[in-house]
Amino acid sequence: MKLLFEAGHGDPPLTGGKQSPDGRLKEYVYCREIVREVVRRLRAQGYDAECTVPENGDIRLGERISRVNAWCDRLGSKNVLFVSIHNNAAGCGDWMKARGWEAWTSKGQTQGDKLADCLYDAAVKYLPKGTPIRTDLTDGDRDKEGNLAVVRGTKCAACLTENLFQDNREDVAYMLSPEGREAIVTIHVEGVKEYIKKYGK
Repeated sequence: MKLLFEAGHGDPPLTGGKQSPDGRLKEYVYCREIVREVVRRLRAQGYDAECTVPENGDIRLGERISRVNAWCDRLGSKNVLFVSIHNNAAGCGDWMKARGWEAWTSKGQTQGDKLADCLYDAAVKYLPKGTPIRTDLTDGDRDKEGNLAVVRGTKCAACLTENLFQDNREDVAYMLSPEGREAIVTIHVEGVKEYIKKYGK
């Protein structure tokens, strides 16, 4: 399978507010670091992994979707998966109380739900005990569903992860620690591997 990853958002000024209130964590930088390491580790283990947005700039959503769908057209949608990696936020520049990890898929039952479920399992396993795992169980599975363009518009199994809150002091301290970075990378590496084990060729 072709394993595609992107980091959410891009270089300021377009997304300059997407950072911790103290400026120590900038989402576009942090998530690119995570994506690079996820791809590196998967490749080292023999998987065909790639970053679809290597640029630092804020690539428009339509272009992001097109890059994923080009692989789907080339290899077949069943042979591609896609994860968009983000940090969450509860406010607009101040420290907030919301914490935790969650994943989003498009509306309805899709292959993306199965991918998200594998990532949820990994989040429960690798994040510290007591970390909130944010879910929506109304349709029988844990992922949250919405109208997010990069998961709605892509043809393959796709989900978007929100890896803790960049405006919560406790989450930011953990994300910036070696242990936190390791956990977030491992969630994506092991979650994707489990998906391939269950649903890949």
